[in-house]
Amino acid sequence: MNNVLIVSGHTDLNDSVANEIVLQRLKAKYPDAEFSILSELYPDFKIDVDKEQEKLRRADIIVWQFPMFWYSMPSIMHRWIEDVFVHGFSHGSTGHALKGKKLIASFTTGGPEDYYSHDMLGYTIEELLMSQIRSIAGLCEMKVENFVFTGGVSYSMRTNPEQLEGIKQLADGHASRLIDEIDRLA
Repeated sequence: MNNVLIVSGHTDLNDSVANEIVLQRLKAKYPDAEFSILSELYPDFKIDVDKEQEKLRRADIIVWQFPMFWYSMPSIMHRWIEDVFVHGFSHGSTGHALKGKKLIASFTTGGPEDYYSHDMLGYTIEELLMSQIRSIAGLCEMKVENFVFTGGVSYSMRTNPEQLEGIKQLADGHASRLIDEIDRLA
C-alpha cells in the first residue's frame, strides 16, 4: 500500500459530527496511515513546518479532510498551506517535493448539495472550491484525484435526533466513498 497522509482541517472536531465520523472510519481502515489533525496539533496556529513537510515527503496519497466554511477551507487549513507549501519546497525552480503526489479533497458542507449550483448560489462546488484546490495542486505539480463531497451535514441539526441520525448516515456514506477512492489509488 502507498503511504497515505490524511490532513484534517476542521478547526474544532469536538464540535463536529460528520468530519469526526469520517476520521474515525479512516483511522479504523488505515491504521498505518499518517494523520495530521491540525486542530489538535496546532490550536495556536503555530505550524511545525519541518514536521509537516516531512509528512508530505513520505506520502504518496494526500487527503485533505475538512468542512467548507464560507465557501472555502477553514482558516487552520489555509494557514497550514500558507506555512508549509513554500517556494523551494512545494513550488518554484527547486521546489518539487510534492511533484506527482496524489491529492484527494474530501469535504462537507452544512448546506445541501443542490445549493451549490448556478440556479441557487450562482456557482458550483467545482467553481467555488475545487478551482482553488486545483490551482494549489497545479502549482505544486500534484495530481488532483476525484473529490468527495457531502452536503447537508450542518452542526446546527445535531440537536434534532432524526436530523442527527441523517448526518451520521451521510457521514458514513461519505467515508465509504472516500475509502473507495483511496483504495482505488493504493
